[in-house]
Amino acid sequence: MSPLFLIPLSACLLLSACSSGPAKTKTAPVFMEESFDADNIYSRSYTVSPPKACEGARRALLGQGYVVTKATGETVEATKNFQPEPEDHVQLDVRVSCVPHGAEQALVFVSAVQDRYALKKSPTSASVGVGALGSLSLPIGSSDDSLVRVASKTVRDAEFYRRFFDRVNYYLPADANAAPAQPPPTP
Repeated sequence: MSPLFLIPLSACLLLSACSSGPAKTKTAPVFMEESFDADNIYSRSYTVSPPKACEGARRALLGQGYVVTKATGETVEATKNFQPEPEDHVQLDVRVSCVPHGAEQALVFVSAVQDRYALKKSPTSASVGVGALGSLSLPIGSSDDSLVRVASKTVRDAEFYRRFFDRVNYYLPADANAAPAQPPPTP
C-alpha cells in the first residue's frame, strides 16, 4: 500500500470517530424524581373551614388576573395565558383542593401545570374545476395558523407556591389572618 493512500484513509477514520457524537446516557424514569417527602410546597393548613379557604384561593387567583373556570367549596380551577414570544403561547392552569383538617381547619392543596404552545403554519390552496380538464389546485399564498401544544409540565417552584399561599392568607377573614401553618410532617 502506498503511504499517500494511508493519509486520506486515516483522515476519514479520524473524522468518523469525531462525528459519532457523545455517548447517549440512559435517563431514569421521571417518576423516580418523586420523593413524597414532607417538603409541603404544594399544601398549607389554615384555621378556617374548607369553603372559606377555597374562597380565599379563588380571590387570590382573581386578583392576579386568572380566569376562574370552576369554583366550589372544595375546589378551584383557574387559567392564565401568557405570550412571551410572538409565536409562543404559555397557559398556566392552577388547581386548588380544600379538605377538612381537624376542627375548623382546612388543608389546601395546589398544583399548577404549564402548557407551552407554538404557532404552526400550514399553507392553503384552492381548487378550480374546469369542465373537460378536471380540477386544478392553485396555491393562494395564505396559510392557516394554529397553536399546537409542544410541552407540558407541573410547576415545581417553591417560591411560586409560597407567594400563592401568602396571597390566599391575605383574603381570609381577619380572625384567621395568622400566618398559614405548615401541615405536620408525615412519618
